[in-house]
Amino acid sequence: MRRWRYFGYRLLLAVPVIFGILVLNFFLIRLAPGDAASVLAGESGAATPEYTELLRQKFGLDRPMPEQFIAYITAALRFDLGFSFRNDSPVLDLILERLGPTLLLMSTAFTMALALGTLLGLLAAVARNTWRDAAISVATLICYATPGFWLGLMLIVVFSLTLGWLPTSGFENIAEGYEGWERVQDIALHLVMPAMALGLFYLALYTRVMRASMLEQTGMDYVVTARAKGQTETRIMFGHMLRNAFLPVLTMAGVQAGNLIGGSIVVETVFGWPGVGTLAFTALQSRDLNLLLGIFFISACIVVAINLIVELLYVLLDPRIQA
Repeated sequence: MRRWRYFGYRLLLAVPVIFGILVLNFFLIRLAPGDAASVLAGESGAATPEYTELLRQKFGLDRPMPEQFIAYITAALRFDLGFSFRNDSPVLDLILERLGPTLLLMSTAFTMALALGTLLGLLAAVARNTWRDAAISVATLICYATPGFWLGLMLIVVFSLTLGWLPTSGFENIAEGYEGWERVQDIALHLVMPAMALGLFYLALYTRVMRASMLEQTGMDYVVTARAKGQTETRIMFGHMLRNAFLPVLTMAGVQAGNLIGGSIVVETVFGWPGVGTLAFTALQSRDLNLLLGIFFISACIVVAINLIVELLYVLLDPRIQA
């Protein structure tokens, strides 16, 4: 019962956090020069000041800032994220249409990075100061220092253009009209390189954190006591050390959730992945403020949700937090 009370308390704290993000996003995005009316008027070729002002009136950009803010907050509380005049569609519909591919990419990259990072960090700690530890350390350092966009381009050159194993871009091969299991396989093939380009940096990060955490646990009193009782090294590692060593990795995973969303924008652009990242890039170019605000709001909700899940996992892994 205390566990769920703690989680409910953290859930209540998320409400003012999201509201504060709404307020900050609204005012920060207004600092950027230009607006949708200026962009659309410029694309018309010979726009007059009167036409530009007419567009601003149509979009509501001519109203005072406090009035725009109250209207935005009131609508957001009803989960009405406004209308994208650039795309002639409600913002929420545009985001929901692209949210699935982005969540698929993020969850795949996150799961791969967390699972393999934990495993590699464990292997490096067990084989400390050996060739295996050195090889893992060098590989993770290279992955950590390599920019995601460059890695994505190199993956395309090697696995698509040279070897021809994987498709270069996109979410699926629409022309083939795959259905059922064949469609799942096709999407999986398109997902491999974007997930690698997005997840390898975080894999390196989690590996280094896990290795350091495992080495720190090695000298703890409970480990010495377990060895004195005659328990095997395997039992000590997986029954005692791993659970405690994983907590810093879990903390880092929650902190890096926001960076994972930001990194997906670059990766989606490189691979032509039809997700929220490419939608945000297009909205930024066209100064579609309503769409940008909606994307920022949904992204903030995802980050808060991930951190709430991390909080719950923390309580499950470490019962001391309940106190």
